[in-house]
Amino acid sequence: MSETLDLTEVLGRLLRAEKILLLCHKNPDGDTLGSAAALYHALKRLGKPEVAVLCADLIPPRYDYMQIELFQGQFEPQYVVAVDVASIQLFGDSVREYAQRVDLCIDHHGSNSGYADALYLDSSACATAEIIYQLICKMGVEIDGVLADCLYTGISTDTGCFLFGNTSARSHEIAARLMEAGARVRDLNMILFETKSRARLAIESIALSNLEYHFQDRCALIYMTWEQIESTGVETSDLEGLTSLPRQIEGVQVGITLRQQPSGSYKISVRTQPGVDACAICTRLGGGGHSMAAGCELVGGLDNAKQAILAEVERELCRES
Repeated sequence: MSETLDLTEVLGRLLRAEKILLLCHKNPDGDTLGSAAALYHALKRLGKPEVAVLCADLIPPRYDYMQIELFQGQFEPQYVVAVDVASIQLFGDSVREYAQRVDLCIDHHGSNSGYADALYLDSSACATAEIIYQLICKMGVEIDGVLADCLYTGISTDTGCFLFGNTSARSHEIAARLMEAGARVRDLNMILFETKSRARLAIESIALSNLEYHFQDRCALIYMTWEQIESTGVETSDLEGLTSLPRQIEGVQVGITLRQQPSGSYKISVRTQPGVDACAICTRLGGGGHSMAAGCELVGGLDNAKQAILAEVERELCRES
């Protein structure tokens, strides 16, 4: 298991480190990217010449404003830091060389598996970007517009633009400080929440056409096969927002989204209303996450994936009732 650090110890190790590689999780979202980008810029401003970011998947073009320097073998990493990555399975095969030797993990997922040599975990934080904000303040690095954009991206996306249950007073306080520092909130909200491609609308229509109800309509499930995803030409980054759709239905306590991967496995996202533990559902299937938002990945085809996740949902709903 990981050595548990406090924020002062995290700062000390980063200040001593050289040739730092920052790892994101596969299928990168705004929090893992925003956290990595903000930490990258902060370390560069502390005089660290060799810092870069690595992700198994391509960075979606919508995040180009973060100005991330991607790792392309330009140095031999001596210190590896994972941000917003709860388990080693979330890195992806193409970065496994570095995933096996993570020196430090900074995370907000209570289900973190403790795979890194050292861990800073704050499960009360709405996003890992909230932790990175506190760390950068401790560094004494001034937060300018670029840093503010990165941090705001992480916090806003992981709170669903401050709609999700993990939103706290601290989330709003930090967001206000980032606005004062120059975060382009109007532009970012348009990019992140208000703009959908035609391909995204097409796959959303397909997903809703596959809608199913279970357990006296307390659970709603949507699914997308890889063939359906490919037929629309939708970018992977456009698929993340679909996970909230089934939970938004009136009366639904558990929303499930099954998304087939090119390998044939199904990535499963679970979103719940208060009182139903999404993390418990997914942890029993090898995944994890938060109490109201969690995920896992299952092999064996659509029917197998449905049966497995629905069995765990039923178990949790019976416990809740």
